[in-house]
Amino acid sequence: MAAEKMTAAQAMAMALKAEGITTVFGYPGAAICPFYDELYNAGIHHVLVRHEVNAGHAASGYARMTGRPAVAVATSGPGATNLITAIATAYMDSIPMVLITGQVSSEMIGRDVFQEADITGAAEPFVKHSYLVKNADDIAVVFKNAFYIAGSGRPGPVLIDVPFDIQKTEIEFEYPETVNIRSYKPSVEGNKLQIKRAAAAIAKSERPLICAGGGLFTANAVGLMRELAERANIPVVNTMMGLSSMPASHPLFYGMIGMHGCRAANYAINHCDLLILLGARVGDRAVTAINRLEGATVIHIDVDPAEIGKNLSVNIPVVGDLKNILAVLLTQVENYDHYEWLQQLTGEKESQDKPTVKPKDGCVNPKEFIRMLGKSLPDGTVICADVGQNQIWTCANINLENGRLLTSGGMGTMGYSVPASVGAKAASPNSEVIAICGDGSFQMEFMELATMRQHGIFSKIIVMVNNRLGMVREVQTNMYGDRQIAVALDGSPDFIKLAEAYGIPASRVTDISQAQQAIDALLAAKESYLIEVVVDENEKTIL
Repeated sequence: MAAEKMTAAQAMAMALKAEGITTVFGYPGAAICPFYDELYNAGIHHVLVRHEVNAGHAASGYARMTGRPAVAVATSGPGATNLITAIATAYMDSIPMVLITGQVSSEMIGRDVFQEADITGAAEPFVKHSYLVKNADDIAVVFKNAFYIAGSGRPGPVLIDVPFDIQKTEIEFEYPETVNIRSYKPSVEGNKLQIKRAAAAIAKSERPLICAGGGLFTANAVGLMRELAERANIPVVNTMMGLSSMPASHPLFYGMIGMHGCRAANYAINHCDLLILLGARVGDRAVTAINRLEGATVIHIDVDPAEIGKNLSVNIPVVGDLKNILAVLLTQVENYDHYEWLQQLTGEKESQDKPTVKPKDGCVNPKEFIRMLGKSLPDGTVICADVGQNQIWTCANINLENGRLLTSGGMGTMGYSVPASVGAKAASPNSEVIAICGDGSFQMEFMELATMRQHGIFSKIIVMVNNRLGMVREVQTNMYGDRQIAVALDGSPDFIKLAEAYGIPASRVTDISQAQQAIDALLAAKESYLIEVVVDENEKTIL
């Protein structure tokens, strides 16, 4: 790209175009208006959300579907600080994002002027890197580096804070073709000797197990993981973030591990003699399920060396990009006979099903509803699960065959599912995209129904309604003598009427006999549709 004279704001828009960005999510304000003016001129589609945090969550959904950094924009002060929860959410789950914020004019920084906030300082614990642009001539390099850092190595959010006067400064703009950051050289190939050791351990193992995490998606290595499992005849379990990397009906798939996982998966991880961790950071909710791993060999493959051995001792660490490492590993493994091991796990899987507990009149068993939903979904469906009881019910029962599950794992952020579904639908408009949330989380995000209507981004919504902050209520019941405080959601609106106020058709399910008709209506709708599922206030996450 030849050098041209333009304002830094125009250069920012041109940088986005050079990076292939066609859609951004944001909420404007005075400090970012020069850039917004150039977005208008550049023809980049802007999706106006109703709260800045949801711009970040929508960008997260978009990035997770495309596998490339997505962009969220906010103004200075409260606009920027409202993004922090979304930044932290993306950081914990390794989602590539570039966040652009306006800042007060350079000469005003540090004087506590109107809508000034030290956003680079405030967000520092939650970003891979951040930039406060002090020289307009740095714009091209800053943007090139930001996108590279966000999308390479272990992906994550990068923040660019641009003062108002910098945006209006005229510069000579030429976008770089390459990146050279001396202090940032992520390892991607993987040590050949370590890969050879991993292959030898697989050949020797009698009870191997693959634990597939969310890193498989960011590395675009899901297909290679499946190929490894099928070639070497290795059973697979998932972390929550790795769900949907294997079809639910695949004969080698045994479910989700962890404190909310299933019996067969947790049995497998405690009885294997070789555990192969692929793109899984082994967070605390997963480690809780591991209590009998002593004596087993652990292979941990991850692009981030800081995660290897952090929460679980590792015998064979392999640092690098999963796609590259699995491609090499596949050339060194064969078909192995693990018949007795697989029969053992299949027996556990077949014995784990429990009868559905009949709920009280006027309520629906949410697990049964989610299972019915899963059986009805078309191929390629994207499920965006929120946080709370609804997340556990969904992750443990949805049984996706050829779809994708998105949720907030590490940060556990309520209010994630609806804006994430907006981003996912914008990235994949031909896919069915469904947000599943509770009545607590829905009230943190329902303003984005307006965003759906305004921009024609028609994801669907299922709200589990029990008039409680269900997960907290369950903790208070189990651990605090059922002394319930600050968990009743009295005063909540009628969600059917609320949906209708946004021009969205809706239905209420108070008995499982009504569920299939509501699910069929939701899937048949050409635009958005909402189902309210009434759940007993004392419903548990697990049986």
